[in-house]
Amino acid sequence: MGGEAGTMRRPTQDPGNGRGGTADRPRRRARSAAVSAVALLAALTGCGDDGPGIPRTATGTLEELAAEVGCAPETRAATDELRQADCRTGDGRFVLATFTTDRGQREWLNGAKDYGGTYLVGRRWVAVAGPEMVGALRAELGGDVERSAHGTDPQDPDPGGTGTSGHGGH
Repeated sequence: MGGEAGTMRRPTQDPGNGRGGTADRPRRRARSAAVSAVALLAALTGCGDDGPGIPRTATGTLEELAAEVGCAPETRAATDELRQADCRTGDGRFVLATFTTDRGQREWLNGAKDYGGTYLVGRRWVAVAGPEMVGALRAELGGDVERSAHGTDPQDPDPGGTGTSGHGGH
């Protein structure tokens, strides 16, 4: 054991052995700093690209989002958690809903998908319409397209005249 009688020495690690010695500390710090910088950059740039020709996903109130696409919204429902309106533009009609929480949005969307349709989903807002209208809205508002054919005939572009579609493709 070496050293003075009655004392034990800790085994030492070779600093260059790659097992956490002092020589690895600067490398770990540099790696940690690089990972942190990438995470920060992703957060600041909106965590990704919506794709070519698709604008960054819009945010705002129901009225602000409707104004961006040239619609005067006709309110259908207004609660503490949700506002919903009918909208019509030169491209067609759609339903626009805004939410106070992400959870409320996801719960609404999960329930709405039971009826089928095409959904344009943004940060705390959803637009519901047929695929062509959703495409036109996406060119203005950005967002992600989600589809559900549950409970609809995939050949019917507007089941029941609701402005939604079970058609899953373009």
